Amino acid sequence: MNLQDLMRQVRLVELKTTKLVTGMFAGMYMSSFKGRGIEFDEIREYEPGDDVRAIDWNVTARTGKAFIKRFVEEREMTVMILVDISGSSDFGTQVKLKRELEAELCATLALSAGRNNDRVGLVLFTDEVETFLPPRKGRNHVMQMIRTLLTVEPRHRGTNLTKVLEYVNNIVEGRALVFIVSDFRASDDWVRPLRVTARRHDVVAIRIEDPRESTLPSVGLLRLQDAETGQEIVVDLRNKRVRDQFEQRAAQQRQDHAAELRSLGVDMITLQTDQRYADALQAFFTNRIRRRERA
Repeated sequence: MNLQDLMRQVRLVELKTTKLVTGMFAGMYMSSFKGRGIEFDEIREYEPGDDVRAIDWNVTARTGKAFIKRFVEEREMTVMILVDISGSSDFGTQVKLKRELEAELCATLALSAGRNNDRVGLVLFTDEVETFLPPRKGRNHVMQMIRTLLTVEPRHRGTNLTKVLEYVNNIVEGRALVFIVSDFRASDDWVRPLRVTARRHDVVAIRIEDPRESTLPSVGLLRLQDAETGQEIVVDLRNKRVRDQFEQRAAQQRQDHAAELRSLGVDMITLQTDQRYADALQAFFTNRIRRRERA
């Protein structure tokens, strides 16, 4: 990719994600993750123009008048975005590659953090930590993150979540909001280090998937290659039993993965390369806001 093409692609990602951040996600990011960057200040009577989402329904029910919870900025929040750029991230059979979806998603998260005056950092990883951009503020920093995601050439092909989690646990001081963007196709036992990360930080796992990783078409003999190990097998996809077994294993893996994350108190969202990620992200923000309001 030459410099002109790169700048065009970076600008396109910025335009698409900025529109989302200033429109659909305006205010949702802060509301979803409040409690790290802001703290409770007082409860006061509702006044016309106040955000109805701030109403304290318990106090309102007891007094018969509408009251709201008021929060004030406590301090800036540190946001870390961990992105899996292993061999499997170059896979995509529908609208876009996983890597392209990762770039747009990370730009959306970084711009949202910027609007909330948070510092945001980036860690790109395979089975090693490939790139680290320390947390900073500003549009130029976000643009550097996008350029890095679009142009990085990983030195390794595998995936090791343990190494990147231990790396983040060692370098991030205080509490942070940690997004892990990956297909979670890792061979290591990442549950223990993730438990440590989840105790220290607010962790959100974002699973990136392509439809062909869960269903296979009936197209006859097909040679499949593992993008990370290079291992190849030939399968006959005319055989419905083969396709069914593949789908069952994929579904079981997703269920096991979701159960492990729930046991650790880690929120999860799944994004598909053939779907609008904005819809899934908005639903996730909305559900998280509702849970916090009920807490």
